[in-house]
Amino acid sequence: MRSEQEVNRAVELYADTVKRICFLHLKNYHDTQDIFQKVFLQYLTHEESFESEGHEKAWFIRVTVNACKDWLRDYYRRNTLSIDEALSECASSDSGSKEVLSAVLALEPKYKDVVYLFYFEGYSAVEIAKMLGKNENTVYSLLSRAREKLKKELGGEDFE
Repeated sequence: MRSEQEVNRAVELYADTVKRICFLHLKNYHDTQDIFQKVFLQYLTHEESFESEGHEKAWFIRVTVNACKDWLRDYYRRNTLSIDEALSECASSDSGSKEVLSAVLALEPKYKDVVYLFYFEGYSAVEIAKMLGKNENTVYSLLSRAREKLKKELGGEDFE
């Protein structure tokens, strides 16, 4: 564990850098403060010595960036719903939403993936093609076929 003097010196030297990196990634003052504290706590418990001041600064930058990325991943996980949770939410809302979501979930995986990404996540066909490693025209075809299947399943509702 590092001494109070070492930590105070590091705070004086790297506080601005750490705060700027945090704010650049998180765009939120309070989250920046949380990650700032986390980084310097990690420094306090980091037992290895640094070769130079440049090495120490590089360590702070890397640790800060990684902490921000971890926080953002965790934020995404905390603020998304699983399919089961979405179904239960739909069950408590109007029955039309539940019926549509159930019909989408009943599609074959090749259709379900593109419909979910296009309608629920808002990706374009070009982006979906890149994500799934498919040709752009294939994605358009899968969407078209999925719409037809959903139209039949749901009794003529249009999904344009």
